[in-house]
This record gives sequence, structure tokens and C-alpha cells, in this order.
Amino acid sequence: MTGTKPDTGCVFCDAHRPPEPDSLVVYQRKTCYVILNLYPYNNGHLLVVPYRHTPSLATLTVEELHEMADLEALSEKVLVEAYSPHGVNVGINLGKPAGAGVLEHVHVHLVPRWNGDTNFMTVVGTTRVLPEDLPQSAARLRPIFAKLAPR
Repeated sequence: MTGTKPDTGCVFCDAHRPPEPDSLVVYQRKTCYVILNLYPYNNGHLLVVPYRHTPSLATLTVEELHEMADLEALSEKVLVEAYSPHGVNVGINLGKPAGAGVLEHVHVHLVPRWNGDTNFMTVVGTTRVLPEDLPQSAARLRPIFAKLAPR
């Protein structure tokens, strides 16, 4: 992490915030933000994350829950405009047995999907196929968030 903010050891608490050029954060609000997944399953794989370090939905405030839901809906609209997917997987993994990679900081995944996409490569070949790198995805998504976000 650059700057004066100490490294907390949590990838979501330590996420670089714009305007840093290498930031994966594509949109921010009062209690939550949207960031590109560093290890995406598909192009545009987004995470909606509360700023507050908390492990589960049950520990979120009403304001945080509402803002997460609003950002999930906005993220869906942005992904549809940016990538024209045939569908979107939306999910939350709570706990290691459920597949959570970051156990102590709840977050929601939004993964664009297309008929016949190469998602099977992750399972079968332990390889990911992405025709767009993360900085390109961020540059594509930020202006769409700005355009579609409620004012």
C-alpha cells in the first residue's frame, strides 16, 4: 500500500483508492465501493465491498446493506452496458467451506457470463482466459459507472 495509510493485512481494507492509476476500484459511495477482482473468472468480474471490515451480512448496518444492494443493481447495469453478457452470476461466499477467499471481510461477486464462455477452463485447465487486462477493464467501467449512477 502506498501513502500514509498503514497496511492492515486485509486486501479490501488496503485496496488502493482512486486516483491512483493502478487502482482496481471503479466506483465509490459512502459505505461501500466496487472493485475489479484481482483474479477474475471473466472480464468485468466485480466485487461490491463495504469499507468497514466485517465478516458477514449479519454484521452489516442497515445503511451498508442497502448501499450494497444498490451497488449490486448498479453494477449489473454497468456490466450489461459494458460487456453485453447473456447473464450475471451474483454471489456471496461466507466461510471457508463456502469458498470464501477473504474470510473476514464480506463482499459480493458479480461475474458476467456468456453462452459458451470459457469458464470451464478455470476448473479443467486451472487457466483463466481473459481477452482484456484489468487496467483496460477499469478504464472501460469507470465512465459507465459515472454515467449510470444516480445523482
